[in-house]
Amino acid sequence: MNYNITYIGAIILHVLIGILIYFNEALGKLYFGLALIFFIYRIVLSPNALKIFEILKACAYFVGAEVLLRMTKANISYEASKYLVILFMMMGMYYKGISGKAYPYFIYLMFLVPSIFVASTTLSFDAHFRTNIAFVLSGPVCLGIASLFTYEKKISNNQLSEVLLYVLLPIISLTAYIFFYNPSVRDVLSSTESNRAASGGFGPNQVATALGLGMFILTTRLFTKSPTLGLKVLNTVLLILISFRAIVTFSRGGVVTAIITIVAFLFIYFFKVSRRKKNEVFMMFMLLSFSLMATWVISSYQTDGFIDLRYSNKDHLGREKTDVTTGRGTLFMNELEGFITSPFFGIGSSRAKDMRFEIEGQGVTSHNEVSRTLAEHGILGIIILLILIFKPLDIRTRDKSNYYFYAFLCFWFATINHSSMRIAAPAFIYALALLHITYEVHPLHRKQVKQ
Repeated sequence: MNYNITYIGAIILHVLIGILIYFNEALGKLYFGLALIFFIYRIVLSPNALKIFEILKACAYFVGAEVLLRMTKANISYEASKYLVILFMMMGMYYKGISGKAYPYFIYLMFLVPSIFVASTTLSFDAHFRTNIAFVLSGPVCLGIASLFTYEKKISNNQLSEVLLYVLLPIISLTAYIFFYNPSVRDVLSSTESNRAASGGFGPNQVATALGLGMFILTTRLFTKSPTLGLKVLNTVLLILISFRAIVTFSRGGVVTAIITIVAFLFIYFFKVSRRKKNEVFMMFMLLSFSLMATWVISSYQTDGFIDLRYSNKDHLGREKTDVTTGRGTLFMNELEGFITSPFFGIGSSRAKDMRFEIEGQGVTSHNEVSRTLAEHGILGIIILLILIFKPLDIRTRDKSNYYFYAFLCFWFATINHSSMRIAAPAFIYALALLHITYEVHPLHRKQVKQ
């Protein structure tokens, strides 16, 4: 009961945070400052046995809050959440060290460096060297540092669930903010393109990615942390609300990623639970399916069917669009051309964006981290991608304790293919896949035999 009250209280608090920041965005800076002080205090003063847990919670919270802080300009810098994840993880290394087996991620970080030197000779004169490099490399560096720290670190399954909760709570604040910012989606629709107004006045791609992550976490809680009918209802309502706002951003990547991660989680979870619990899981799956279908019906009604056209790749007049990737396929091919022209050390960090500015007059940021890595890092980029994909799979052959593993990896890979590493979420979620998860062993209570 106490846990239920605490959980509900945390949700109410974060709904209020979202509403208060909407009415006075200056409170966002206060929110950021208080959260930073709180988590640093917790990390420094926590007992040694809880250091890893507290560090992961601190990272999780700022990962979940990143988009809200950006859209309200409450961050000390645009990339602040990535820098804070790096800071907290380095604090973790100071307190708890790193595994000697994590050396592939050290190699990965070292292989990022040559692209900086290449960029110093290839970037145009007008390019802002420091800010461009920081923007492009902050995500990959965040992933490398986080992975170095989390590699085979031990936390319990309950602690991991709480870490994910700390990601979810500020996403609830984000959802509340967007509902107040745009209470009527129908009023801001004129086409089937990604809609900034329906996304809280910020980039739909980033908002949909964050909300999609919230959809995934709420689904896991619905199956693993909803023992009472009240919690099942609460989590289902939250899932519907967050899913609705994710869908009506009209940015498909975040929603499709959420579906992929949910399927990956449920597939592993179903085979991991006992035979007795499989019936309960099936019933919860039916509830989840009904909730998501109801959300789609509501979204279709609220958008006058525009969302149906969007997901069937049609414009607002019902005409088939020629490019299902909305220009991203062209960007992908352009970056592969960059790899072909400079296959050894690549064209240099941020040069792909810089080249588009020179040719087209606008520096469109890459949506695909895979093609950008190949273009800007050359052969080293191939090794980087091989490390990122196969090292976790190597761990999985020896350690199958983490039933979130494939869901985490799917979230990372799907996100970097539609949103690159704009936000810290794919880096942090990837690092969580490297954890060793322990499970609480419940003691057996045996009746004493009467003498």
